[in-house]
Amino acid sequence: MPGVSSRFNTDRIVEGLMKIERIPRDRSEQEKERLQAQKTYWQDVNRRMVSLRDSARQLYSFQNPFNDRVITSSDASVLTGSAVRQTAPQTKEFTVKQIAQADRFLSPPLDDSFVVEAGVYTFDSGPEHISFDFKGGSLKDFVDALNRRGKGKIEASFVTVQSGKKSLLIESKITGGENNLVFSDAALDLALKSGILEQQINLQDVAITLLDGGDEDAGQNGQQAAAQLAVVDNDSIKVSATGDASIAFPDNTVVSQGLTIFFETAVKVLPTEPPPQVEPPPGPSIPNTGSVTFNGIVIDSAPSSVPIPEWKPPEPPERIDDMNVLSLTFSDGTNIELAPIEDADGFTRISFQIPDSEIGKTVVSLNIANKNTHRDVSLQRIQLMDPSDPINYKPVNPVSVAQDAVVSMDGINVSRATNTIDDLLPGITISVKKPSDTPVRIAVEADRETIKDAIITFVGNYNRVMAEINVLTRNDDRIVQELSYLSEEEQEGMRDRMGSFAGDSTLTQYKNAAQNAATAPYPTATGTDMLAKYGIGTDMRMSGGSSGYDPSRLRGYLEIDEKKLDEALEMNLAEMQQLFGFDSNGDLIVDSGVAYALESLTRPYVETGGLIFIRTATIDSRIKADEQRIATLDKQLAEKEAALRIQYSQMENAYNRMEQMSNSLENFSRQNSNGGR
Repeated sequence: MPGVSSRFNTDRIVEGLMKIERIPRDRSEQEKERLQAQKTYWQDVNRRMVSLRDSARQLYSFQNPFNDRVITSSDASVLTGSAVRQTAPQTKEFTVKQIAQADRFLSPPLDDSFVVEAGVYTFDSGPEHISFDFKGGSLKDFVDALNRRGKGKIEASFVTVQSGKKSLLIESKITGGENNLVFSDAALDLALKSGILEQQINLQDVAITLLDGGDEDAGQNGQQAAAQLAVVDNDSIKVSATGDASIAFPDNTVVSQGLTIFFETAVKVLPTEPPPQVEPPPGPSIPNTGSVTFNGIVIDSAPSSVPIPEWKPPEPPERIDDMNVLSLTFSDGTNIELAPIEDADGFTRISFQIPDSEIGKTVVSLNIANKNTHRDVSLQRIQLMDPSDPINYKPVNPVSVAQDAVVSMDGINVSRATNTIDDLLPGITISVKKPSDTPVRIAVEADRETIKDAIITFVGNYNRVMAEINVLTRNDDRIVQELSYLSEEEQEGMRDRMGSFAGDSTLTQYKNAAQNAATAPYPTATGTDMLAKYGIGTDMRMSGGSSGYDPSRLRGYLEIDEKKLDEALEMNLAEMQQLFGFDSNGDLIVDSGVAYALESLTRPYVETGGLIFIRTATIDSRIKADEQRIATLDKQLAEKEAALRIQYSQMENAYNRMEQMSNSLENFSRQNSNGGR
């Protein structure tokens, strides 16, 4: 009863008796815990063996690292690459001329109060088409709306360039010269209003080249024609007074409706000089008629006489002023005159739309016939506008423009829309990073680092299995001390299980077989080979070093001479691959090698239904039997304890009643004695 203590300390007596009764139950509990610990040890061994089996299988299976390839680049900041398995080793040289980019257009600074009007906003970039209704709002509202619908292909953002002003950035995420960012509907209006785009007319420049050549000895800066009266200098032509020239038009310049010619003209008026004074001609020179001598008498002949007309001075040269100097010639031989030009020292922009009557004809040349006697005519910036070409829009401030990646491989130029090129060389993917004038060399080689890591992992898993077996089968603390790579906590855990399977033939047999498999010679294509040849063995101490007795080297652990292993990976890669796994009978199935032998040895231990599975299943059944025995004993102990408590309670109650009766008799006797006085 609560608050009432037992006079005879019944709880202590019952607990002492029950402690003796619980001895069989405690023994069963201890046996259960021992079995559970053994099961855990077997599971740890199984986990270590599975790791060893997997790392061994990796070294000879279809996915073995000996067939992996890696690409090394002479300049990884310009070009990198990757290769699929079994790609043929090779070396290629690349020059990155330009990288693939996408359109990124930035507006000039806009006020924070800038409003994006409501409308349908449409954007296109290559195959991507984005169109959505916008109800109108601030720049932030528009940016958020576009980014929600842009699908990561077309995005917008804004940059605060100064207090109260922001620049709007709209960009495509799709690289390539054919994936231009196109604005349509309200998006085009926004681009023009915000200053991202400006309208641009399509004009084709016409190079000033004389059609009928002539004398090309024009000096250093141009060419001449028509007796040095026409001179071409860079992108302009000067036709002196009374000169003429014909400028060739591009091939196949066919007249379409609205075809317009633009050019700039300048006319220099030469000063009028007075005609030179002309003296009358001196007339004919009449020779002397001579004389006759006869007998000393000289008789002179009469002089000759010539009638001379009256002299009149020549008329001054006629001044010619004709501003119709330009005409077009067509392939059918017809010509049309252009509008007259005007006097102007500076260049004046002129446009001429070819009449519809000439549609379908091919323009051959623009002719300059300068019949003027006192004017030099000059032309420059000749351009054609074909109205059939749509008016385009030019970005005002492009951060980047859409372009393809251009790469030269061994002198051959190739272009791709992306910076990741996987269709140039079989099994090889290259990634361009930035342009470079310097060639970059890439080499496809075996992935020796991955192979080395796989071998180190294999050796590490092998040693952990050996360490686990050594600790479980021997009761020697030196074994734990030798495992210097373990933490203090892990070493304590090893000490707890030390010698748990001492004398167990299953683990001992596996250990001996594994040691033999790791150190035995195996056939290869060139004979036989061993791991020790490549720096992997049970004692890889350098020659000349300490060779004293070291018990740790007798426990089956493998060591790696890293320098020797690196040399083997560089020089004997094919032989190493065959040592770990080799097809000795030509059936295309690996049937020999270190890794194959260890994987075959380990498989029966760790597979479902294998030796360790049987061991743990047996332990599980014994644990289950102990649990049932404990449950039965618990029930019996509970009944025994309840019976003891009842018995002792009855005994204490009986004693209390006897004590009460004794007190009652004593009181009765005392009362009778007092009454007799």
